[in-house]
Amino acid sequence: MKMQDCGGCGFRTCAEFYEQLKENPALIKNCIYAQASGEKIKQETAGNNPAAWKDSLGREFDFVLDHFPEEPGPREIIIPHNPTLTREMDLKAGEIIIGRPLGVSCGCPVTHSGIIMDVDKKTGVMAWCVTGPLTPRQKSFKDLGYYVALAYEGLIQDSRCEVKIGIRYFFQPRRCMLQWRHSGLVNYLNRTPAGLQARLEGLWIG
Repeated sequence: MKMQDCGGCGFRTCAEFYEQLKENPALIKNCIYAQASGEKIKQETAGNNPAAWKDSLGREFDFVLDHFPEEPGPREIIIPHNPTLTREMDLKAGEIIIGRPLGVSCGCPVTHSGIIMDVDKKTGVMAWCVTGPLTPRQKSFKDLGYYVALAYEGLIQDSRCEVKIGIRYFFQPRRCMLQWRHSGLVNYLNRTPAGLQARLEGLWIG
């Protein structure tokens, strides 16, 4: 696995992290890049063992949500708490932004960062791919402030149950830095060779 030195695991460098990993293998869940490659969750969920379907706080979830393989990270549909910011900041597809989900949508304590995929300047709604803290550290970015997460879109490849439209599920985003379960209502499904494409709305954490 490539050295990223993003700091998301709580250590200054990957080298420091790997040293601690020798003494405490469970720390692997702190690395979003290990999670992206499936080193932990795919191993634990092999054989559909229900005891393994738990987040970092021991809460059960139903499936893992992966990002689309052609995109740089998980796709979120969001709206700023002040929707006019999309026009005032002249936000465009391809730009890097940071912000924190607040309120009933999530209330996540972690600041998110990612790349804008699409912007509707009339409504303020935008789609972005969350990429982690390394991207804004390396390049310029714009600070969106607080926002509401309206939906997640991604692939379901690992699931312990049949997923149906119109039902609310607990799910684990593969690259969630906290490895906390989320909840959402499935309102779109499409079966593809890569997995089950899904859109989940009405999001919350816990």
